[in-house]
Amino acid sequence: MDAKELVTAYYSPEVFNNPEVISRFLHNNFITDWRSSKGFLQLNKEDLIELVTGLKQAYSSYRLDIGNIIADGSKVCVRYTHYVNAFENPDEEVTLGHFVAVWEIKDNKLYRGYVMSQVE
Repeated sequence: MDAKELVTAYYSPEVFNNPEVISRFLHNNFITDWRSSKGFLQLNKEDLIELVTGLKQAYSSYRLDIGNIIADGSKVCVRYTHYVNAFENPDEEVTLGHFVAVWEIKDNKLYRGYVMSQVE
C-alpha cells in the first residue's frame, strides 16, 4: 500500500470509526501537531485513540468526507469535512469542522502529522 492508499484507508469508516483498528495505522512514535480555532494540541498515539473513543461516545454517528488528497512520496495532504449526528437529534447531520492534514508516513504507518481545523 502506498502513502496515499494508506491515508485514504485510515479515513475510511471501517478504520476511523474503530479505535482498535485505528491503532494499527499509527506508528509507535506517532505525534501530531493540531492547530484549531480552539487552540493548539499535540497528540501522541494514545491521545489520538482516546480522542476517537470520545467521538464514539459523544455522537450517535460520524463520518468524514474527503475533498482532496495529494501525495508526494512519503507525504500526503488531505482536506476533509467531519460530520456528526448527536444522540439528541440522530436524524440531523451537522458539520463538526473542516480539516487539512499533512501526514508523513514511516514504516507504512502514520508517523508525523500536522493538522489545521476550523470548527463550526
